[in-house]
Amino acid sequence: MTDMMQRIVLAARPQGEPQPGDFRLETADIPTPGAGEMLVRVIWLSLDPYMRGRMDDSKSYAEAVQIGDVMGGGCVGQVVHSNIDGFSAGDFVAGGFGWQTHALSDGKDARVLDPRVAPLSTALGVLGMPGITAYVGLNDHGRPKSGETIVVSAATGAVGSLVGQLAKAYGLRVVGVAGGAQKCSYAVEELGFDVCLDHRAAPDARTLRQQMADACPDGVDIYFENVAGKTLEVVIPLMNVHGRIPICGMISWYNSGSLGAGMTQGPNHLPQVWRTILVNRLSLRGFIITDHYDRFPAFAEEVAGHLQAGRVKYRETISDGLESAPQAFINLLRGGNFGKQLVAVSNDPTRN
Repeated sequence: MTDMMQRIVLAARPQGEPQPGDFRLETADIPTPGAGEMLVRVIWLSLDPYMRGRMDDSKSYAEAVQIGDVMGGGCVGQVVHSNIDGFSAGDFVAGGFGWQTHALSDGKDARVLDPRVAPLSTALGVLGMPGITAYVGLNDHGRPKSGETIVVSAATGAVGSLVGQLAKAYGLRVVGVAGGAQKCSYAVEELGFDVCLDHRAAPDARTLRQQMADACPDGVDIYFENVAGKTLEVVIPLMNVHGRIPICGMISWYNSGSLGAGMTQGPNHLPQVWRTILVNRLSLRGFIITDHYDRFPAFAEEVAGHLQAGRVKYRETISDGLESAPQAFINLLRGGNFGKQLVAVSNDPTRN
């Protein structure tokens, strides 16, 4: 084993969309674990939209990445050496090891994985943070009832794809919104959505608004918010009385700073939106999944069962090598991924 590792640090705070120069690839000595630590070789790195917010030096639910610090992120790796009870060399583990080839961990936020249950990469997707986000957002905050209609933005992403499949299993009419005909076909033909609208194909907001109205003849009971922007604009007027909106993310605004985009550009639609919330007695709930990890056992039991039975499907977009992470992340924010975005940092010995 080489005694050198690689890591990607934040080199500059982005002005709008991140650029390759906002990241820096560094080489360093592989650290030696001390008492109460383990050394992990990173195999899979998860790239997620929330990382864009961590690159800004502004108040949020988590601390910003400081200039020169390693970019944070969820990973799957293999223990090289351990000085922690419960973790042994050779174990496969999931944890927040960051954008690097090797990491030290105290094990507090790590868990041992069994590759016989599911592929290791699923611990970062359908059986990991995106999966429990979908499960909690839909069940706890969406409160679905059979026969209702749900609209899911970013329908083929790591979160949205599971939201739609679970909602369909619960007996809802599921309408997705995605970017591109291929993604929309996948949502309907593979994931079981009733309809999926291609927001990129709609020539204007009026057309998308009519398509959404046609797809939701009985209105919308739940809108699972991943995107905001024009999708939010066309869904809000269709919300039914006592509708629910779990707010998971708003990726279309992440590169625009505090001013955002969509409804903040041009006419001020906020009074209309606020009136709709009042008149229709809507429930909007922003949630951060780290507040809900007590739900992990229930989530894992249900979704792992669906996965093993073939009732839940997932898709991954994989970029090769740690050095590919910055561009893959930029592409993710542009909607260039199909399913869960991963970086193959090193060899996964459980994959053929």
